[in-house]
Amino acid sequence: MITIAIANQKGGVGKTTTAINIATAMAATGWKTLLIDLDPQGNASTGLGLDAAHREGSTYDILVDEVPLSDCIHPTDIPGLDIVPATVDLSGAEVELVSVEDRTARLHAALANHQGHEICFIDCPPSLGLLTLNALGAADTLLVPLQCEFFALEGLSQLLQTVERVQQRFNPDLGIVGVVLTMFDRRNRLTDQVADDVRDCLGELVFEAVIPRNVRLSEAPSHGMPALIYDHNCAGSRAYITLARELIGRLPERRKAA
Repeated sequence: MITIAIANQKGGVGKTTTAINIATAMAATGWKTLLIDLDPQGNASTGLGLDAAHREGSTYDILVDEVPLSDCIHPTDIPGLDIVPATVDLSGAEVELVSVEDRTARLHAALANHQGHEICFIDCPPSLGLLTLNALGAADTLLVPLQCEFFALEGLSQLLQTVERVQQRFNPDLGIVGVVLTMFDRRNRLTDQVADDVRDCLGELVFEAVIPRNVRLSEAPSHGMPALIYDHNCAGSRAYITLARELIGRLPERRKAA
């Protein structure tokens, strides 16, 4: 199974929107997909229609109580897409794990040798704390949503430094599959400038697909569904379909299960 952490310590950059829609797009193309909600806000779980009252078995149980991953996987209404939901209890996990010796490796242990899915996305919280470190320790690679705003590169620099420390300390094989520009507004001259600066700095690491500001992307979670289901033809949905195609091209060759 290929495991991809979706992370950026800045909030409001489109991490959860990207997680929900890229997971949906991958499932739609035939990949057996798992989405792990590692954000205590649980927005990815809500965005896939999983009510807060029906989240027995969650990422909190996996990290704190070491409940097997298979006991915490919930099906979604999207064929081929399952989710491990988050509850508000997860907000206390960092405190509860602080004295645990393997506190940064709990998720890695849970995912080890997991069968039944070909690709896994981890929706990280907007911080570089213990939850995100668990995701980076468990992931094969990192996908970074980057909002087209003035301070984007400054935040990215901090994240890349964290990735280097993770590589040095407990996951030397962690890579970066790419950076995706989000909330792109062609009417805003600053947006174009930021996009140019990011591409000049990171080159081919930046995906060609750009996620626009789009009302449908914002509306879809309130209906408990991905934008790709809510409005398949909106600009945001088309952008995520394009991103999924690019992502598949960057992944190592894996023989998909029949």
